[in-house]
Amino acid sequence: MNIKKEILYRVRIVFFIIILISLAIIYSIFNLQFKQGEYWQSKSTNINFKYDKIKASRGNILSDDGSILATSLPFYKVALDPSIVSNENFKNNIDSLSYLLSSFFKDNPSPYYRNMISKARKDKRRYILLNRKKIGYQDKKVLSKWPIFRDGRLKGGVLFEKKDERYRPFSRLGYRTIGSVDENNNGTVGIEYSYNSFLNGLDGEVLKQKIAGNYWKPIYDGTEKLPKNGSDIVTTIDVNLQDISESALLDGMVKNNADYGSVILMEVKTGEIKAIANFSKNKSGYYTENYNYAIQGMHEPGSTFKLASLLAYIEDSDISIYDSVDTGNGEFKFYSETMKDHKPGGYGKITVKEVFEKSSNIGIAKMVDNHFNDKPDIFLNYIKKFGFNKNFKFQIYGASVPLIKNHTDSAWSKVSLPWIAHGYEFMLTPLHTLSFYNAIANEGYYIEPKIVKKIKEANKVIKEFEDFDKFKIISNNSVKTAIELLEGVVENGTADNIKHSNYKIAGKTGTAKKVMNGKYVNRYYTSFVGFFPSEEPRYSCIVVIDNPKKYRIYGSDVAAPVFKEIADKIFISDTKYFTEMKKNDIKFSFPRIRSGFKKDLIDLSNSLGLSNHSKTENDWVRTKIIDNSIFWEGINSKSYLVPNVVGMTLKDAIFILESKGLDVNFSGRGRVKNQNISPGKLTKNYKSITIKLG
Repeated sequence: MNIKKEILYRVRIVFFIIILISLAIIYSIFNLQFKQGEYWQSKSTNINFKYDKIKASRGNILSDDGSILATSLPFYKVALDPSIVSNENFKNNIDSLSYLLSSFFKDNPSPYYRNMISKARKDKRRYILLNRKKIGYQDKKVLSKWPIFRDGRLKGGVLFEKKDERYRPFSRLGYRTIGSVDENNNGTVGIEYSYNSFLNGLDGEVLKQKIAGNYWKPIYDGTEKLPKNGSDIVTTIDVNLQDISESALLDGMVKNNADYGSVILMEVKTGEIKAIANFSKNKSGYYTENYNYAIQGMHEPGSTFKLASLLAYIEDSDISIYDSVDTGNGEFKFYSETMKDHKPGGYGKITVKEVFEKSSNIGIAKMVDNHFNDKPDIFLNYIKKFGFNKNFKFQIYGASVPLIKNHTDSAWSKVSLPWIAHGYEFMLTPLHTLSFYNAIANEGYYIEPKIVKKIKEANKVIKEFEDFDKFKIISNNSVKTAIELLEGVVENGTADNIKHSNYKIAGKTGTAKKVMNGKYVNRYYTSFVGFFPSEEPRYSCIVVIDNPKKYRIYGSDVAAPVFKEIADKIFISDTKYFTEMKKNDIKFSFPRIRSGFKKDLIDLSNSLGLSNHSKTENDWVRTKIIDNSIFWEGINSKSYLVPNVVGMTLKDAIFILESKGLDVNFSGRGRVKNQNISPGKLTKNYKSITIKLG
């Protein structure tokens, strides 16, 4: 073959192949552009754009008077799109902005911020996070006025990325009951968990674009869906009564070196829980609130159950509380088991009333066993009628259900009846015990306890909780008898140490041995439950203190004093309990009005007929007394200066200090006694302030 022809042949083949490849490329381009263009364009959009959630603001949890127990406060991260800023604006203001960022965050020098922003601008980055620290709303307002930032998002490129965080103005007050949230702002326990769906609201949506550095930048193009903020939960909790209950319980537990304790305070007529407190000792020896013993803790109640046993006997017979019972020498054998009274040598022959007042185990057990021995089902029916087996529709998830034996159970024996009679061989929560005693105080009507009043959106009530089940559990005569018995315990019996001269307490002590490894040991579950004032009951209350150690083991010595402290403080603080005095009997003493919100103080002074005058336009004032007249002087309201809050109530002080952008820490009770930052100092130099009450 001719070499020239061979070469020419090969060249033609190569040329032909090139033409085919070129045609294929042209076809592919055409196909991508016109046939698959929409698909790949859509794909590109999906990769670079996405809809992201705008988290709804979580609703508030409020006390019975509207005070905030838990709320969500906005916090922000500061980001910047430096490519948006004009050359002139950037050149003139970058140094000032860098200096302000350095001064504010106090973590890096001014050149660091200048270099970071300048490099991002040079690299045409559309998003940089300036600092990982979160700032509050007041700080956001300050930063919004800075150079470059003051031109806003569209011209200055500033982005304030909002994230709500949970804030509790009263710190850990009622912590376990109010509850907590996780890192995603979802409730984990308590009311936060039980009403999470209402509190959470409905999230919105915003379109975001993926930019350099794998960051997503919000694009507000009118397609965003605004979030619907969560509803508010209005509870029955009274902040003052909660504080009283927690303080008294904690003091009692420290005095007795107890393992854990709880208090429930209930309004008699409504069943509304006004306070609920729980403390337990952690590994470090400090008392914290990490478990709701009041509604979940299950224990043999001991002697507080004796009232139910005795009332079952009274309702089913014609016995008088002045009939006699032979309790013997302090020991009595019921079938195979021996029961003891706590008094060595026993009480001998005493009345039924004395059996209850002295809390004789043998006396109660003998009466119940003698009467119900051949009909234990009747006795158990009374216990059920009294509400002890009730599965509450309680408004906090996790409430335990009582464990009470049935006479047909395999675990039932001959000794079950006398042992149940004095509070053993079954399990109750403090809430169930209190609900029974509350019914006695409420003329025999049992009301399921309530802790949430209503759910609302702004001022619109979307759900209101009426009274739950209300039913008569005992006759009127038995109610009168029960109150007489309970008053006798305090006047003459095991709780005579808490007797008060100005009002009457009706209640019952309880001391139950604890079970460890299947055996009863010398560790005790102490309690006191009752109501006050017994003549016209307003509040019922139960106090439980577990495993006291400092030589005090009885409910009368451990739990009853806590009850008395709570009752005394409520009594002296509630004007309802004081008789009206004649005007002539009152010696004039000028009121200690020191400072607060001007309108409120003027209204108070006018209602008391006090002469008062104002020459200030400020909303917040303090007093100056001249010749029995009040003159209102304005409190510094300049946002950049620390105000003087001495003399204010805690609520007012927190409000005015937080409006200045300061985090508030406090200790003590009463009005503000002093503050650790002097008035007139620049607020920008401080992040928090500590106030002491007294």
